[in-house]
Amino acid sequence: MGSSTGMNPLALLPEMLLFGGGLVCLLGGSFTPRRRQGRLRAVAALALVGSAAAAVVGSGSASAAFEGAFAVDVATTVARVVVSVSTIVVLVLAADEVSEDARESETYALLLFAATGVLVLAGARDLLVLAVGFLLASIPLYALVGLGRTARAAEAALKTYLLGALFGIVLLLGVTLLYGVGGTTAYPELASVLADGPTPVLATGVVAVLAGLAFKAGSVPAHFWVPDAAEGATGLAAAFATTVPKVGAVIAVYRLVEALPDALAWGVLVGVLAVASMTLANLAAFGQDDPRRLLGWSTVSQVGYLLVPVAVAGRSDLALPALLLYLAGYAVTNLAAFAVTSALPGVRTLSGYSGLMGTSPLLAVALVIALLGLVGTPPTVVFVGKLTTATAAWDGGMAWLTVAVLVNTLASLFYYLRWVAPAIRRKDASTDLERRRTWSARAAVVTAGGSVVLGILAGPLWALVDSPLLP
Repeated sequence: MGSSTGMNPLALLPEMLLFGGGLVCLLGGSFTPRRRQGRLRAVAALALVGSAAAAVVGSGSASAAFEGAFAVDVATTVARVVVSVSTIVVLVLAADEVSEDARESETYALLLFAATGVLVLAGARDLLVLAVGFLLASIPLYALVGLGRTARAAEAALKTYLLGALFGIVLLLGVTLLYGVGGTTAYPELASVLADGPTPVLATGVVAVLAGLAFKAGSVPAHFWVPDAAEGATGLAAAFATTVPKVGAVIAVYRLVEALPDALAWGVLVGVLAVASMTLANLAAFGQDDPRRLLGWSTVSQVGYLLVPVAVAGRSDLALPALLLYLAGYAVTNLAAFAVTSALPGVRTLSGYSGLMGTSPLLAVALVIALLGLVGTPPTVVFVGKLTTATAAWDGGMAWLTVAVLVNTLASLFYYLRWVAPAIRRKDASTDLERRRTWSARAAVVTAGGSVVLGILAGPLWALVDSPLLP
């Protein structure tokens, strides 16, 4: 695979389209009547479609921009497509939630700015670019979480902000330490210059950077904001916050771990974080009765599975394709689950879904597919993602991670079934089930179907993502 370096700013065309679309939405909102701000939703959708199209068109060969600080390779391309499509789904949810709202244009701008930051994280091959991506992905997220203007939304926004600020400082501390030891922030040079550095400082720097990225991914030890954001934020903000940032953060962790010298067992550290995330989140999810809070803990556990192939980065050829396939599958499946909750905003308990099959069979089927898909049930794409993830761990010499994936997958089945059981039970439905949001319901059905379709097409998808990162 060839690569080219230099400034090459057009390599960042997808990111430019998203950021430019965000600026148009932000400024255009000041000059557009409230009843016509749906036009700005169309602008945001065009920016997202253009970004995805530019990513696909430019995916023919690997390259790097800004003297190698940003990579354009298979991982970046997958991130661009997944983030763009996921944010389009969030815009569909927005049609129900913020149409003609006083903050409609700002919502679209925040979504596009945050998505741009996520893509910068995904392609970063320099610690300074990583820090910029972290800030750009985080700051709009704080505002998105608080847009609900309720007590729960305010609490969730405050927790997200405080944890984000704390772990952002920790990440910048790690960047400073690594630069002080190695004299460079570029990934291609880190492995050689850090190999001879003082081990305690190196370890502290790497752990600090990983901790910052853990906040964006929503994994242990920076996961506390996720359940609150999932419960308190609006449906569109909860769906975005628990899906899109993970794409960039997990790929960023993969690139960093692969670039580090073998002086310490970085893979074991990531593996421990993976097991802690999936196990602690599963235990916390058992007692949840609010569907969105349950999904919040579910997303923390899913990050644990996503970190498994990262733990064997450089030790198994299956690691990267397994990670990218799982990311795509998780995104569409998690969005399907949140779309169901957004379609039924008045139902905030698991038992409240009793009779959904009789009232809205398509929505009930979408919910069952989404929840069983998150477990990893065939033929959904998450099944293939978990299978290849466990196989990659085994191939990389970490059989204990494979066992952890299987055990936690079985454990998660119980709390997902607590939600599935009432939904498929035929009984008299409550009036809350009859008040459905049309666009969110459509999004739930389409994304649930997408999870199955991607699972069926997993073979060709694997062939597309089975390429090494830019060296």
